[in-house]
This record gives sequence, structure tokens and C-alpha cells, in this order.
Amino acid sequence: MLIHANGSGNSKKKDAAKNIDVTATIDQATLDAWSAPYRGWHYYADPVIEAELKIPGYERFHNFDCPTVYQIPGKRGKWFMSFIGSNGKGYHSFVAESSDLLNWTKPQLAMGFGKEGSFDHGGSVIGAYLYKSYDIKAPRVLKKKEGKYMTLYGCYPRQGGYELRPGYEGVASAKDGLHWQGAKSTPILAVQDPDCGVWEKDCIYQPWLVEDKSQFYNFYNAANGNREQSGMAQSSDLLNWKRYAENPVIRNRPGGYDSDFASDPKVFRDGDHWTMFYFGVGNGGAHIMVAFSRDLKHWTAHPEPLYKAGGHPTGLDKVFAHKISLVYRKSNGTYYLYYCAVGNKMRCIGLLTSKPIQ
Repeated sequence: MLIHANGSGNSKKKDAAKNIDVTATIDQATLDAWSAPYRGWHYYADPVIEAELKIPGYERFHNFDCPTVYQIPGKRGKWFMSFIGSNGKGYHSFVAESSDLLNWTKPQLAMGFGKEGSFDHGGSVIGAYLYKSYDIKAPRVLKKKEGKYMTLYGCYPRQGGYELRPGYEGVASAKDGLHWQGAKSTPILAVQDPDCGVWEKDCIYQPWLVEDKSQFYNFYNAANGNREQSGMAQSSDLLNWKRYAENPVIRNRPGGYDSDFASDPKVFRDGDHWTMFYFGVGNGGAHIMVAFSRDLKHWTAHPEPLYKAGGHPTGLDKVFAHKISLVYRKSNGTYYLYYCAVGNKMRCIGLLTSKPIQ
């Protein structure tokens, strides 16, 4: 089943150069063609981030999640991966480095608990970075704004458990791209906002940042009860955000692979359109899904996952396969898709590649 994520009733908007209605639902043949490059993954046998890392000084944090790979200007030949871990009370964000995208070393704290009483006291989940380019094959190089690197982040106000509601979103900065701190003392998105929708009234989760034509877009997932969907907000300065009036842009589909969750969107420019990777929960698992848009506002999701939970032959992701980070390595013409795998090695970071990797 295909969906036009924003329903009906919109006036048509055309791409004058191609005479294409950018608000229209994308047909199945186009969905198949646009998703084809992101199917047929090859398995990397072991987790690239184990569930138990014993990070010095943070040994109680484990079950790692939410990978995001990036590069820092001036640090040639190095990649960095941020990810989160929990100590049972809340979250810290960590960062590790690699020279080959396979072996990740030197894990260290990137952003921890906020001050007591703050909206991020329960911990912060960084990873929605401001990049120089959002092209799907571009290096994930951080970009400075007013002299600092920037990221949006998800967070929780209380300690004492797993994703304690309500969640919020904040904005943080870093001088070095490694150690992050809040750039605004109040959340950029909250369930108390006047424009908060019914679909997101209980909890707001993780953001993803896109810059296009001097505008910033925040794609994020949120919950009403036990269902999660994904919406979008816009900003001109990263600090003040207004929700898109026709949220959510990716909705639950009854009977689909995203019937319960349509979450954690990651958006890239892909030729003449935009590609969104997200995870769906439905039909017995959490799966890696894809959707497409011509204007960043109107999205059509492919009904079939790019990758289903349980696909890894070792059982690494037999429960969940979700929360991706996609990187293209030009030197070997290969996509590296990092994801949170939950299975026989607990919650860890797994890797799929578009070509076999030794």
C-alpha cells in the first residue's frame, strides 16, 4: 500500500523545469527504481561497537545505540562515530574514531547529563549534525555556523529509566567537533509548544538536520501513546523552530512494516529527489525502510523494507534492525550502513555494506 504522507487537499505545486507535481504521490515504478541502489546488502560479521565497551570512566554505560558517522575538517583520513549508551538511569553520548570505517577506537564522552532540573537532565542523544553537504554520496563533513560546529539532539528531563517521557529536543555546539554543550537553555521542540500536534503529544524523540537553500529542516519522530510517526519543523537560525502544518510527513500504515513506528528519519539529497531512511515497527520486528520526496515536504514511503530484522546470519539483528547512519566511501565505491542491531549480542552497532568488505 502506498501513502501520500500528508493526505489530500493541497494545491498542486509543480517543478516548472520538469512539469512535475512535487506534491503528488510517487508511483510504484519510481519507488522501485529510486530504492534499488539501497537493497542487496552484504553482512559484516561482527558488531563494530560491542554492547559492552567498558569506556574508561563510564564502564556502567552499555547497550549502544543511535550511530552517526561524520568527519571533522582538518582531520584527513579519520571518521568519527557518535553513539549513545545507558547506565540504567539515563543516556550519555560518546564518540569513537576510525581510519577504515571498520575498527572504531578511543571512545570518549561527547555529551552527558544536563544540569539537574534542566530539560536534558536525563541525558542527550547527539547526531543531527550540520554538514557541509547533504548529498547522499558526499563526505559527512561538519560545517561551522558562527565559528562553531552545531548539532540538534534528543534528550530527556529525568533520570531513572529508559526514554522517560516526555522527551525534548535541543541544540548544541562544539569547537572541536568532539565535545558538545548546549547552545540554548530551553528546548527547540517540546510537547508544551503551542504548535505541538496530537500525534506527538506524549513524547518527542530524535532529530535529523538538513540545510537547503538557507533554510534548516528538522525531521524527527514522536509518539502519541504507543505509536510513533515522523514530522518536520523549519528554522532560519537553528534556534527557533516552527512545525510543518501538515505533520506527520511519514505515518503509520495499517498492516505495514511501519504500522506501529515510522521513526528516526535520516534525509539526504539523491540526484533530483530526496531520500529518507527510517525504521518501521510492524509485522513482527523493526526494519529499515525508505521514503522519497521532491520537495522535502511531501513524502511517499516504499511498502517493502530495505532490510528486515533477522536477516543477519549470526542472529545479530534477529529482534531489531533500526536507527541507521549511511556513509559513502568514494575510494572503494561502497555504502556503509551502520545500524542498531538487537539480537544475540544484546544492543550493539552493526554494519551492512553495498559491496563485500574483507
